[in-house]
Amino acid sequence: MSGSDGALRRAARADLSGSAVEVAPRLLGAELRTVVDGQDGGAVEVRLRITEVEAYHGQGTGELADPGSHARMGRTNRNATMWGEPGHLYVYLSHGIHSCVNVVCGPEGQGDGVLLRAGEVVFGEDAAARRRGATPPLGATVRRDLARGPGRLGQAVGLRHPLHDGIDAITGEELHGARAGLWLGAPVEDVAFGPRVGVAGIAGTDAFPWRFWIPGDRTVSPFRWGRGAAEAARVARDTPAAPAMLN
Repeated sequence: MSGSDGALRRAARADLSGSAVEVAPRLLGAELRTVVDGQDGGAVEVRLRITEVEAYHGQGTGELADPGSHARMGRTNRNATMWGEPGHLYVYLSHGIHSCVNVVCGPEGQGDGVLLRAGEVVFGEDAAARRRGATPPLGATVRRDLARGPGRLGQAVGLRHPLHDGIDAITGEELHGARAGLWLGAPVEDVAFGPRVGVAGIAGTDAFPWRFWIPGDRTVSPFRWGRGAAEAARVARDTPAAPAMLN
């Protein structure tokens, strides 16, 4: 995973130095490339074109506190990677089953991260399919769904919690038999945005329109409300704004 590949270039830490909301749309169309040792002892490469992401702010980031972020209460053993330098991957376990992959961004100590929600496998499809339990020949729906959703994405690229939490996608340094690289291209011109998927309460409403995706891409995951989010959105819509105070 060295050198350049067409219009793509290897990401630098400076590319990820902004807040999560700033960096997230920039990752659309980029590639996450992983090389992970397989069960037969050989190294297997998978390349994933990123089509959907979600931004999560660290504690104290920006004007609006993010109640949906793992970093909202400060640094813990679980989220320690988020507080490190940008370009490392925060790999956490969701529902005790799914390994989900986030790109750490912002200056070190800020705690921002971008969840990779979905993507298209553009290289190493057979390896990704095996990890997902699919067998050839692969139909169009299976191909679409290989990395459609954060749990499937983590499985397809072969990164696992806790083994690969903190892996460096800038240097490509090996960690427990795996290497990762983030490759950027030209910014996507047409970007859609809206509420995050499956996030509970107000954090999953239009108050936090921090999900970004490539409109019309078949690998983008469908929207669903998180617990209590639909009700929180309704209350917010129905609550009149407070009148301005007169001096």
